[in-house]
Amino acid sequence: MAASKPTTTGKNPSRVKSARGETRAVEDYLEQIYNLIEQKGYARVVDIAENLGLAQASVTNMIQRLDGEGYIIYEKYRGLTLTESGRKVGEAITRRHQLLTRLLRHFSLNEDTIYEDVEGMEHHISRPTLEVISALCEELDASPDLLKRLKKRIKEHSKG
Repeated sequence: MAASKPTTTGKNPSRVKSARGETRAVEDYLEQIYNLIEQKGYARVVDIAENLGLAQASVTNMIQRLDGEGYIIYEKYRGLTLTESGRKVGEAITRRHQLLTRLLRHFSLNEDTIYEDVEGMEHHISRPTLEVISALCEELDASPDLLKRLKKRIKEHSKG
């Protein structure tokens, strides 16, 4: 069976659907909400807007949409909580983000490069590919010689 490709809902990259069916924007919001709740115990529109670099009005519109789609429970002026389905998506995208970051850090890439690349990749990684990356990270952690050989090989390939 051929791997399914992300589908688009127009030219806007935030409307590209992930392998799980959520748009990139939905995943970004749920990741932010999940991380805020994990760090602070709560998530507010103002915090989400600040983290995503968006206007509070834009964030409020998306929060209302996420509430309508059953990902969160939003009470105006009181904050929001994740539903079970929202928590699962937020947790999954956070795990993908952490795992991809971990993989790229093995190779001492620039942190800005890692961040930008992970932000693009995290929305398109299937569960089977994620498991491969997880196994690869475990092997790299356990095998310093393997990591050293890979770094040497990458360096040789980048020269020319």
